[in-house]
Amino acid sequence: METVTTHSLPPDIVEFIEACKQQEHSDSYLIAVLHRIQGQFGWLSEDHMNEVAQRLQVPSATVSGVATFYHFFRLKPRGKHAVSVCLGTACFVKGADRVLSAFESELGISLGETTQDGLFSIEVSRCIGVCALAPVVTINEKTYSRVTPTQVPEMIRAEAEKG
Repeated sequence: METVTTHSLPPDIVEFIEACKQQEHSDSYLIAVLHRIQGQFGWLSEDHMNEVAQRLQVPSATVSGVATFYHFFRLKPRGKHAVSVCLGTACFVKGADRVLSAFESELGISLGETTQDGLFSIEVSRCIGVCALAPVVTINEKTYSRVTPTQVPEMIRAEAEKG
């Protein structure tokens, strides 16, 4: 049995991994384990993924391959205010690309990045199902509809005031 050299995971997740290892095809629980870790930490660090590989006894390339393949997993910490611009067809046709550019310009970061103060991060979604309200932006759990680039500075200011 391989010795685990890192200890970045809390006991409840280690217990979950150990329970998964007792199941047939234990490596098939990899996605469930990664979801638990991200649910607790908000993202998957390299240390987290290495420890999962060691504990599940799967190659670290397999763990990182799964984490990078699925859009849901984040490999960087998310900002306190997660800005998600829908780039689905209806939103894109209605100018979502310009809205995304406005957020990048106002915040001084690119897609997938987080501001230095940790307040904002920018990501995209493909469709959230409210196409009639395009273009749509979500910030945390709040949905903004028919967003224009000129509204972006006020949206950022309002979110920043929330803390």
